[in-house]
Amino acid sequence: MAGEAGFPFSAVVGQERLQLALILSAVHPGIGGVLVRGEKGTAKSTVVRALAQLLPPVVDETGARPARLVELPVGATEDRVVGSLDLERVLRDGEQAFRPGLLAAAHHGVLYVDEVNLLHDHLVDVLLDAAAMGRVHVERDGVSHSHPARFVLVGTMNPEEGELRPQLLDRFGLTVDVAASREVDVRMAVVRRRLDYEADPAAFAARYVDADQVVAERILTARDRLPEVALDNSELRRIAALCASFDVDGMRADLVVARTATAHAAWRGRDRVTEDDVRIAAELALPHRRRRDPFDEPGISEQQLDEAMENAAAEVEKASGDEGFDESCDRLGGASDRGDGGSADDDAARRDCLDGAGTQGLDGSGKPGDGPDDDPDGGPDDRGPDDRGPDGRGPEGGPGGGAPDAGPAGSGPTGAGSSQSEDPGNGSRPGPERLSGTPTSVTKPLPRWEVPGIGEGAPGRRSRARTRTGRAVRPDTDTSAGLHLLGTVFAAAPRQFERGRLSGPLALAAEDLRGAYREGREGNLVVFVVDASGSMAARDRLTAVTGAIVTLLRDAYQRRDKVAVISVRGAEAELVLPPTSSVDIAVRRLAGLRTGGKTPLAAGLLKAREVIAREHLRDPRRRPMLVLLTDGRATGGTDPLPRARTAARLLAAEGHTAMVIDCERGMIRLGLAAELARDLRARYLRLDELSGDTVAEVVRASGRTPARAA
Repeated sequence: MAGEAGFPFSAVVGQERLQLALILSAVHPGIGGVLVRGEKGTAKSTVVRALAQLLPPVVDETGARPARLVELPVGATEDRVVGSLDLERVLRDGEQAFRPGLLAAAHHGVLYVDEVNLLHDHLVDVLLDAAAMGRVHVERDGVSHSHPARFVLVGTMNPEEGELRPQLLDRFGLTVDVAASREVDVRMAVVRRRLDYEADPAAFAARYVDADQVVAERILTARDRLPEVALDNSELRRIAALCASFDVDGMRADLVVARTATAHAAWRGRDRVTEDDVRIAAELALPHRRRRDPFDEPGISEQQLDEAMENAAAEVEKASGDEGFDESCDRLGGASDRGDGGSADDDAARRDCLDGAGTQGLDGSGKPGDGPDDDPDGGPDDRGPDDRGPDGRGPEGGPGGGAPDAGPAGSGPTGAGSSQSEDPGNGSRPGPERLSGTPTSVTKPLPRWEVPGIGEGAPGRRSRARTRTGRAVRPDTDTSAGLHLLGTVFAAAPRQFERGRLSGPLALAAEDLRGAYREGREGNLVVFVVDASGSMAARDRLTAVTGAIVTLLRDAYQRRDKVAVISVRGAEAELVLPPTSSVDIAVRRLAGLRTGGKTPLAAGLLKAREVIAREHLRDPRRRPMLVLLTDGRATGGTDPLPRARTAARLLAAEGHTAMVIDCERGMIRLGLAAELARDLRARYLRLDELSGDTVAEVVRASGRTPARAA
């Protein structure tokens, strides 16, 4: 089972929850795949690759072959993923043919997407649709094609590099947060096994052949048992009550929990779903579904889950004596509630009620690793030759780390800040204040605020850009983004007579090939320069400013922008958040932003210029945008206002798209921020006339960009 080059699945230490999630998805692919979130160096890729070694051989029209692990690169095009017209056969043989993509190659295997959060959203949608339906439907380029694609979908990501949108998070069946163990014994075991493997891969793998074989056989047994596992109405009510208590959207959560609980019961050798199966399914399927807003923290604490299970148990007990209990599902439940064999129609109806919970999975792998309390027998039969039991304990490393908590649920993006003084002040308060504000949402659709011109395609949803995955606009000599069929045919058609073609397929030469010029949307770098000086520190002004920034950050999240935050206060400007795609980190930094002191605006603008220049070296395709929130009262340094205006003119000369939000208030207004806006050639807004939501609306609706300086 385990090849010389592969690290054995059963040899992995400290990732029992991840291994269990992969097992359950292998037993029942209808669960919808596994998303693995965690920092680098936590064996995410190792476990996924080890899974493929356990999959049984696949029998197809070519005979028996090993199951495949297909890796989908982040830069893959949609044609490469789903398949497309076989242009070579069309031009050479004159016949229409379909060229399968990566989804077809992954059939009966594992489809692995590393850094799935960096994949284009429309490709993630395609993957999740295929994983849920088990088929790929292609309607494009004059081709109508459908083929099976049953695979275990596994995506890995580092949250610090940007989150998936909540809508896409919900589409993954299970999510596991992984982290390196802090237990010394576990860390020793991880290092020891890795060193042993590197010293002699073949000998190390041979030590775990029998253990991996046991796991593979258990998965096959669970697949066979799956259609016979009963999910009775009491447990179905428990699932419904549990999902309702966490206020998850839609019905996908209920279905995934039901499928996962059924798969877990089959994996543990039971013929009926129990409360323990439901709890484990909830731990894997619900935490990420509580996240509706990009700034919500995913996760469910043990205490929250305990309370929800108690409430669900009370609901089950309350309804247990009701003869009319779930009458509609009684009709669909068939043998589930009677305890007898029932009819074939009853069994089919019960499986239909669970939307496929009774279908067999086609791919699988696993490890006995979900905790000792889940097996009612608790005997030694679940242990492999290396004495690794269901709790994941190994001979070298002691405890296998157990199943970690999913983490506390988020309490909101900004929280309550320190008490703020109503006096604008001059920075002489005894201690620094902190920005606080309640994020609000913009509900009506608005045009995008975008960088003018055509960018080079950093993946996103804001400004126009030439991309590899957008719509084909016209033929082009560059073929890197795929061939333009009609352009190629039109280029070859006038040369057919001189090439001696009288009939048959098109006579094609290399010079005829035309690529597709594709246009889509890109994400940008949005640099916030926030005046946090003493003149800005009044509570109502800070609340309005913070609300505006948070709403803009939410928009940046939806547009797939990178964001950076520069604080201007005291003697200098501080980069409080380097450019990042994780805008929830930006909100947390914003909530703790200190205020008070003078206003070195020139330093803030020059710091923004420095950040833009440095990020251009790292990511040259991502074009910048500047948002300055200030009252314009530059008070820091020598000749503060002239220096600030000089810095603004420098940024304008470099052609940066900018927005100035004037935060000045009071009966007497100096209009300094308006002067800065003119120097920046930026859009100008006044905060005191607008709420935080309206600020974001105007910013997003400002499609016109001022003329650039010569």
